[in-house]
Amino acid sequence: MTGLVVSHPWFDDRFNHLAKLHADKRLPHALLLHGMSGIGKVDFATSVAQFLLCHHPQNNRPCGQCKACELNAAGSHPDLFFLQPEEAGKQLKVDQVRALNEFIYSTAQQGGYRVVILNPADSMNIASANALLKMLEEPGSDTLILLVTSKIGQLLPTIKSRCQHVECHPPSESDAIEWLMGATELEEEKARSILHINLGAPMEALAYIDKGLNEQRAQLIRGLADILKQRRTALEVAQSWGKLDIELLLGWFYSLLIDTARGAICESGDLIRQDDARNMLNAVAKKTNPVKIFKLADKVHEERRAILLRQNPNKQLLLECILLEWAALLD
Repeated sequence: MTGLVVSHPWFDDRFNHLAKLHADKRLPHALLLHGMSGIGKVDFATSVAQFLLCHHPQNNRPCGQCKACELNAAGSHPDLFFLQPEEAGKQLKVDQVRALNEFIYSTAQQGGYRVVILNPADSMNIASANALLKMLEEPGSDTLILLVTSKIGQLLPTIKSRCQHVECHPPSESDAIEWLMGATELEEEKARSILHINLGAPMEALAYIDKGLNEQRAQLIRGLADILKQRRTALEVAQSWGKLDIELLLGWFYSLLIDTARGAICESGDLIRQDDARNMLNAVAKKTNPVKIFKLADKVHEERRAILLRQNPNKQLLLECILLEWAALLD
């Protein structure tokens, strides 16, 4: 049954714990799965849902043979409801949440559980979160609501307090490399390098490969190096980045700055993990103050957050200001 979602091995302990709660009839009605982005939390949630819906689970996994598994493999199980914004990056509308009412309080069509997967949970605004509260307080019987987020701080306290938290940890570097090599045709060192660029998140690394982001990444590194070596001005580099994904650039830039700060504090280039920028970051780490690096990192983080919240800053001006501060690190 190739259509069933398999939970990643780094979630095995969490999965088995939830399976035991289910066997002991102590599974709560709402779980909040939280952890860094790009580690497969949605796959984990989906595999839990498919396990609960399976008629004949075996060894804490769906059997893959029953009618429920066939429906899940086809993506058409009537008792599994995926709730997400109509467009990626948009807010979840209150009417979408209210549409859950009929599903939550109706009888399961296949018998047993009804499962809702809400992703990302941080896409709820106050109105949609309040609409969900009643369902969290008074769910129907044999109902599980799985909320998935990588930004738990953006959830209302009233939502968080009504869920049992399941903290999802990233895989070890060796597990992540093994997984990425299995999902691609990369050699070990290349897999390690791409994982470091994506902060150890396997799904982010795979997306990086699938989307062919090497050139955008190269433009970032080349631009930062040109500024430091005075081959181009900050304004020229900012202009050359005009058509690139600014959210992506700022995320990479932030992680580069954190790497630089790590090297500056510990006075060791060995702690700089991003191989494609190691020499540049090591040079900056040796010549500047960690406080200045962290100050710029905070600014980059706040500007990226503003973009994620769709505050629509002036992209050109934003990049110019940040890159001028990058140039000033060596003053």
